[in-house]
Amino acid sequence: MSPRSLVVLAAFVLLAACSKINQENYSKLKAGMAKSEVESLLGSPSECSGAIGLTSCTWGDDKTFISVQFAGDKVMMFAGQGLK
Repeated sequence: MSPRSLVVLAAFVLLAACSKINQENYSKLKAGMAKSEVESLLGSPSECSGAIGLTSCTWGDDKTFISVQFAGDKVMMFAGQGLK
């Protein structure tokens, strides 16, 4: 394997290890948290949608994600999949 390939591989491993979408951060989520607190913990969401004061935001991808439902600015429910 070339030195360049090793550097690229190491970068991917480090990025994966630094992901905020993990079981540790999921366990810190609590009903009633403000959206800004969730964003401080998980970063910017991958996507959000909603209407009439209800919003659903997802962090991650289709295999590993955390989904949070907000009423106004507060966490109502949350779920995760593929977390390590």
